[in-house]
Amino acid sequence: MASRRDRRGRGLRGSLAPPGLPVTRSRAEQFDELVLLSVSRLERLWSSQLDAIEIGVEDAPDPDALPELPTAAAADRVPLGRTDEAVSGRPARIVVYRRAVEARARGQRARESLVHAVVVERLAELLGLDPDAVDPDAADPDGES
Repeated sequence: MASRRDRRGRGLRGSLAPPGLPVTRSRAEQFDELVLLSVSRLERLWSSQLDAIEIGVEDAPDPDALPELPTAAAADRVPLGRTDEAVSGRPARIVVYRRAVEARARGQRARESLVHAVVVERLAELLGLDPDAVDPDAADPDGES
């Protein structure tokens, strides 16, 4: 059988790595794993409370739901997450905003730390506790969420 010539100079197509390796996951999938890692760190202490809470990831907050801020302050005040109380059969929910976290955190370690800080802060809000009581080891690298 004759080899086929690549007429358009495209070379190899597709991924060189087998599926399932970290290099083949999208940024959104990697971010989802950071959120799951954060929740797994908290499950040891808060498993019964976490069972009643949905954890989700959204790309960005709804611009219509954001408070009106002056233009200069608005860029610094995009929330990193949201907490929804339980309502009529729907469980309480914690949402982490992927693009807001990625914009503030430079590098993988900073992103992981910031995701965990957001999850801890939002869980503390739902439980009515101080974030230090939820996870004393979590440091808020940005000072806000």
